[in-house]
Amino acid sequence: MAAHFGRRLRKGAATTAAAAAAVAALSASQAPGGTADPDQRAAAGTSASASEKDTEHNATGNSPYYTDLPPLNSPSPSPSSSAGTPVTQGDTEAGIPATVLDAYKKAAAKLRSAKPGCNLPWELLAAIGKVESGQARGGRVNADGTTLSPILGPQLDGNGFALIKDTDNGEYDGNSLYDQAVGPLQFIPSTWAWAGRDGNGDGKKDPNNIYDAALAAGHYLCRYGWDLSVQADLDRAILSYNNSQDYLNTVLSWLEYYRKGIHSIPDGTGRLPGNRSDGPDRVDPSPSPQKPGGSTPKPPKPSDTPKPQEPSPPSTPSPPATPATPTDTVDHLADAGTARLSAMAGDTFTKKISTRAETKADAAVGKVRVRFTLIGDTDATFAGGERVATVATDSKGVAVAPALKAGQKTGDFAVRAAVVGRPTVKALDYTATVTARAADALARTGEAPLTCPAGGEFADQVTVKATYQGAVADGVAATATLVTSADDPSANDKGPYFKDADGNAVRALSGLVTDANGQITLPKLYADDTTGTFLLRITTTGGATLTVELTVTAAESPSAPSPTASATS
Repeated sequence: MAAHFGRRLRKGAATTAAAAAAVAALSASQAPGGTADPDQRAAAGTSASASEKDTEHNATGNSPYYTDLPPLNSPSPSPSSSAGTPVTQGDTEAGIPATVLDAYKKAAAKLRSAKPGCNLPWELLAAIGKVESGQARGGRVNADGTTLSPILGPQLDGNGFALIKDTDNGEYDGNSLYDQAVGPLQFIPSTWAWAGRDGNGDGKKDPNNIYDAALAAGHYLCRYGWDLSVQADLDRAILSYNNSQDYLNTVLSWLEYYRKGIHSIPDGTGRLPGNRSDGPDRVDPSPSPQKPGGSTPKPPKPSDTPKPQEPSPPSTPSPPATPATPTDTVDHLADAGTARLSAMAGDTFTKKISTRAETKADAAVGKVRVRFTLIGDTDATFAGGERVATVATDSKGVAVAPALKAGQKTGDFAVRAAVVGRPTVKALDYTATVTARAADALARTGEAPLTCPAGGEFADQVTVKATYQGAVADGVAATATLVTSADDPSANDKGPYFKDADGNAVRALSGLVTDANGQITLPKLYADDTTGTFLLRITTTGGATLTVELTVTAAESPSAPSPTASATS
């Protein structure tokens, strides 16, 4: 949610007992069966604590949000409209700025294709956008969907909020000491680093852009294979965004409200929320700490210095410290026998990453969450299309990452293993390599001799099939050259030839690629006036080579006319 909308908005009537009752009424009436998993919810009516469990796996770092509820009388679409279809007019709260609405719908459409089992409704993105930023401050975005000014939550310095020290050197939030939630959907930088998406196709992943943020939120809500048409999964997904029972109730209320009908309004004309979860007396957060070279905060005035306090009476002895969790005992990560990680473009890596969590004495630590993140310029993903995966260690302290699937980009990238909740434990990086698709064997699909008279054309085209370790090798690059000799791979200057688009003779072809069956059919071959045996050499990425003999025979002489029999007398 935004740190401020030009000024701090104060709570109004919605903080009264009547509004509190409305929360319960809306939650009960609009979300039947909406009971979240007890292990994943905060205590009813309270915000979740900023514990490791809460903050490491949510988008916002449990930042404050807007608590305004929709009107009790939800909008109704016209009789000819189905639920969720934009209506031409209705309650002011049912209006969603045009660009913001477009971003939500496009993100949901992309998720229907990428993760059809998630069943993400665009209205859920709209509901979250409402409580996080009031639909990007009422739609104050430019034509590309970028907010006209940054939307920042308060710095998460532990003062009434979670304590999340800077993770991005201020790149997204301008704060090099603590993280702040950023953008219309309020991602904290550490979450955006792996969840960010390019939703508007401009080549950037910008949390301040509603198209990017909406697509990232969709993928975030659809991780773990959740089906959002199932109430329990829907609740879990929302709570993973901000772990608060009140947050869940508020989002579900807006979700049901938007499902009953909305209408598009011009950008910048949306109604701004007025009530925040951090209370009516919150003041604007202090200016974000500056990066080196920026201005420094002014020193406090003498009058601001706290006055000495009278000595306090002896305090009651503190209760015993909470026993250390398994995560607290982790000293380092160690490789647990990961083999060399290599796969051809488009293939699934046959080996998986295994990481072991250990104490200072090298003892195994079970029940610790290890996060695996893909680092570098790669389109490889984990199963399900994600760039991050979190796995708990087993009784032997080992966490095995999901299988990696190579993309089309070749080269090296890193997979970083880190202990969730222990940023001081050094991460462990693994190198993975994606190689070009290759073949190790080539064979002709036919056996007929390839023969042609001088000046003619070969009756049969050459077709070859590529394999790799006995399996079909599809998508493999290849070349075909009419070589000078078995020992000279340069192109011959006489003998058989192919024709280019202009009908000119060519004796070397590049850019050939095997089809889905691993096959390549070469263009038709022609012969010049030179007779003899010639060699056609086909080579693929990976070193597979096949040499085919071509024979050009002398042209047939025209048949002499048969002698005419002499007349007899």
